[in-house]
Amino acid sequence: MSDVNGSRHPYRIAVVGSGPRGLAVLERVAARLQNSAHPAGIDIHLIDADELGCGRIWRTGQDEIYRMNTVADEVTMFSGPADNGPARPGAGPSLAEWWRSHDPRVGRNEYAPRKVYGRYLRFVLDATEKALPPGVSFEGIHDRVIDLCRESGSFRLRLESGRVVVADSVVLATGHGRPRLAGAALALAEFAGRNPGIQYVRSDSPAEMDLDGIPAGAPTGVIGLGLSAYDVIFSLTEGRQGKFLEVAENEYSYQPSGHEPLIVAGSRSGLPLPARGRNQKAPDHSYRPVLFKADEILRRSAGRPLDFRSDVVPSVLAEMHLVYFATLVRALAGPVAESAFVEEVRARGAGDALAIRDIAETFGVHAEPVDFFALARPFDGLSYASPEDFTHDVMAFMRGDLRHAEAGNRLDPLKAALDVLRDTRSEIRRLVDFSGLTARSHADDFLGWFSPRSSLLSSGPPRKRVHQLLALLEAGIVRIAGPATRFGVCESSGRFTVGSPAVTGSDTELDALIDARVPGTELSLDASPLMVNLRDRGVLTEYVNANTDGEVHGGEGVFRTGGIATTGSPFHPVARDGSPSDALHVIGIPTENTRWFTFVGSGRPGPWSEFFDDADAIAGHILSRAG
Repeated sequence: MSDVNGSRHPYRIAVVGSGPRGLAVLERVAARLQNSAHPAGIDIHLIDADELGCGRIWRTGQDEIYRMNTVADEVTMFSGPADNGPARPGAGPSLAEWWRSHDPRVGRNEYAPRKVYGRYLRFVLDATEKALPPGVSFEGIHDRVIDLCRESGSFRLRLESGRVVVADSVVLATGHGRPRLAGAALALAEFAGRNPGIQYVRSDSPAEMDLDGIPAGAPTGVIGLGLSAYDVIFSLTEGRQGKFLEVAENEYSYQPSGHEPLIVAGSRSGLPLPARGRNQKAPDHSYRPVLFKADEILRRSAGRPLDFRSDVVPSVLAEMHLVYFATLVRALAGPVAESAFVEEVRARGAGDALAIRDIAETFGVHAEPVDFFALARPFDGLSYASPEDFTHDVMAFMRGDLRHAEAGNRLDPLKAALDVLRDTRSEIRRLVDFSGLTARSHADDFLGWFSPRSSLLSSGPPRKRVHQLLALLEAGIVRIAGPATRFGVCESSGRFTVGSPAVTGSDTELDALIDARVPGTELSLDASPLMVNLRDRGVLTEYVNANTDGEVHGGEGVFRTGGIATTGSPFHPVARDGSPSDALHVIGIPTENTRWFTFVGSGRPGPWSEFFDDADAIAGHILSRAG
């Protein structure tokens, strides 16, 4: 690379954010460098304001109670399997293999604490740095990037310390942000500020929340019943010296410490996230859809934007029912019959649940189709005479679901079918990313209807955590308010409120309220100095789906997604004037809703998924510029 005077200098790469996405780009850059030469050299700068090598979410100092929700055998940050050589870019152990090398007691299909994953990420960084060839320098910088400007063809990254880093290519992999409060969240925070004696805890990573000030016995609301809510609940119970006693296999009682608050949690569904099915799949399992194929849907659409409900959902449901009935056939007649059944469905072109059911009957299976998405809202339309009545029903639902989960994600027909929602995410991405849908369908059908239901049904916590939540419900330490939970304020008492319109007597006043939902991606609310500066100068813009279908969304006829607008791979941000920056890349969570499900924080052993594909595309583009 030549400077303005024509002299050669090393090609300079800056990666901002050292969590999984930034680390994956670095790993692929290093893997490619092992097989190529760059005579002028390359300088790499990895910059993180939190913990270098793992970032904020996976920092190694967090409490042991915070766990991943993917089994360790299915997690890797090396883009190829370990071989007989040292761990290095393109060849290294999975999280499980590395974890077992440090703790032989770790079995198959265990869920690692997040701090353990953080240590693994740092191991990956160390192995990557050691493998860099001569002529390639690496510097890890523990600092915050507060601005980025392009001058004379290069970028100048201004750090909080006052230092300036100059780079020829920059990757923004900043991960989860802390958005500025707005709307209802801002109103709740302001209410707490006006009323002494109550507390509002804003949404964030649970490990970063300040929960220590919530007194024992204080009525405490938890907004949400997803993975973050589990973390908050266990932080306020087990994290306060409470103990779970295993009284029988998969049955716990809770021994309070006396330091717990009284927790009242709630959400739209009123259902705590159900458990993941016991894993019965190989770490490198890769599912090939039979009925739900993005290529066929795109061919039928002939280039028009899709309506998610009418163009996509029927194929998703058909694939789920195929797996559901195939699992029943296998249980009845064995794997040969299962294969014959699947082939018969394929040959007949059966594209709906009833046709698949009819074919299953010819194989001796007599069962009815399942309303899968209704399982995500099991209490809709019901009413309860008391909180106790609702608690009875929600616990019964949880126990029934746990029976399915214990049977496993291959042997249990229901959990096997729900796993299709995980296994076909790549197909869904091909249909929805970059305005594949109409604006209305993107906002309402996909993000408003499908995405939360799909997440609830397929992204659950380990089974043990659901068993332990049942123990907390039994002990009266936790209560679920009910479906369509409403959180609000009482001006006369100066306290927060929670209740469900479906549960008589559920209204409760609260001394503390914790927002346990994952902060959404919203460029306009991003409060980090770097993002504010880039947004205000028009370097970063919000992605807008402008595919109108005769209807309007938000009064505009377009859908403003909140995610950063980028090109397709290798993901250059699109500036206010519509031009992409070919030396700047944005990857991961800041682009959510431009692309779907960017929250994935690891690769998986076996064939590459989008996680490594995206990282490699960026690495390849950067090195092509380096010459």
